[in-house]
Amino acid sequence: MDQYDVAIIGSGPGGYVAAIRCAQLGMKTAIIEKYSTLGGTCLNVGCIPSKAMLDSSHHYEDAINHFEEHGIEIPGEIKVNLEKMIGRKQSVVDQTTKGIQFLMDKNKITVFEGLGSFKDATHVSIKKNDGKTEEIEAKNIIIATGSKPSTLPFIKIDKERIITSTEALELKEVPKHMIVIGGGVIGLELGQVYKRLGADVTVVEFMDRIIPGMDAALSKELTKVMKKQKVKFALSHKVKSVERKGDKVIVKADDKKGQEVIFEGDYCLVAVGRKPYTEGLNADAAGVKLDDRGKVIVDEHLKTNVDNIYAVGDVIKGAMLAHKAEEEGTLVAELIAGQKPHIDYNLIPGVVYTWPEVAAVGKTEEELKEAGVDYKVGQFPMRALGRARASMDTDGFVKILADKKTDEVLGVHMIGARCADLITEAVTAMEFRASAEDISRMSHAHPTYAEAVKEAALAATGDRALHI
Repeated sequence: MDQYDVAIIGSGPGGYVAAIRCAQLGMKTAIIEKYSTLGGTCLNVGCIPSKAMLDSSHHYEDAINHFEEHGIEIPGEIKVNLEKMIGRKQSVVDQTTKGIQFLMDKNKITVFEGLGSFKDATHVSIKKNDGKTEEIEAKNIIIATGSKPSTLPFIKIDKERIITSTEALELKEVPKHMIVIGGGVIGLELGQVYKRLGADVTVVEFMDRIIPGMDAALSKELTKVMKKQKVKFALSHKVKSVERKGDKVIVKADDKKGQEVIFEGDYCLVAVGRKPYTEGLNADAAGVKLDDRGKVIVDEHLKTNVDNIYAVGDVIKGAMLAHKAEEEGTLVAELIAGQKPHIDYNLIPGVVYTWPEVAAVGKTEEELKEAGVDYKVGQFPMRALGRARASMDTDGFVKILADKKTDEVLGVHMIGARCADLITEAVTAMEFRASAEDISRMSHAHPTYAEAVKEAALAATGDRALHI
């Protein structure tokens, strides 16, 4: 029987990063993945392919709506070749997953293909696709089995017309009318992809606003922008049935007055979140406890109730974000090696990759009000930037929340072009407990979108934003 210092079950961002860090720290490491490619949901059917589709559809939208204004004339009709677009997406996925395999080989990590399950607290059974079973022993085990799309109890996902994000990345045609159940990140991103490609899109959301976990100002602005893009929203609607009739899907919901509303489309994307994936893990055999939602219970060091078993990523508490999982994978590897790493969960940024992009870190204005914190606000519109006007990306703003007494930055919320990259400036500043004045006194290259951060910081320090 092969013996390892660490065995990791699951090869998503949390799992493969944990494996690399363990190997870097001198541990004999194994990783177990039930699918034939590494990378988990993120690389195969999540973050990477969805961004490929978002970028391709964005190019198409620019070509039909904006090229002429830029003085670019294309003779003939501009058409979508969905098959080719999805083929390009798949090539990006293939290249990325092969990159993870390269990293495993480079770091001398043993990869096992098969379903990993606990035999006991130090032994993992691996059921391979050919039916054979192999067993390994490990001093430490990290659970990194991730998550899968959630649904509602009364919805039957048929993977043809009533679909999840996985199937939405593989459609053979552009829908005529896509009904999206859920106004969160996944629903909005994929809804925008197909809206750009020519579909009518209706987002049905139970809450009274989209992206409800983010600052309300971001929700309001993104709703306004997406309405301009002709996306329809049915907020405060409780879906009660989803039924397929041939090539049609009928969605029934009650609005906030309790009146029934019927939506009819040819596709329904169910995007109501994700749930932890622990099927087949056999956690009981190792004595590992799960909560009532199926998440693995861990302490502040991400250790389970069993001393040598840890868990990271979507399978445990907290935001289901690939970069959170990576930080946790690194943390556990370093803890096992006897180091003293830490994660500040308040400074894990959240991003929505629509266009304009939405990004945030730290506390929302609603959270500060609820906590009774005395704060001040600095906000600056993207339309006031020369760079934004030059690129015709003028929607959005940057909003900085700072402590009224100390001026320490408590939260940064932004919507606009390239905010997914821009948010890292805020994370860096907040990691060093910067004040709004600190940011306002740093030189920002001109012309850039980043100038909006400086201007918002100036506004937060007092009524002194320069360009508005």
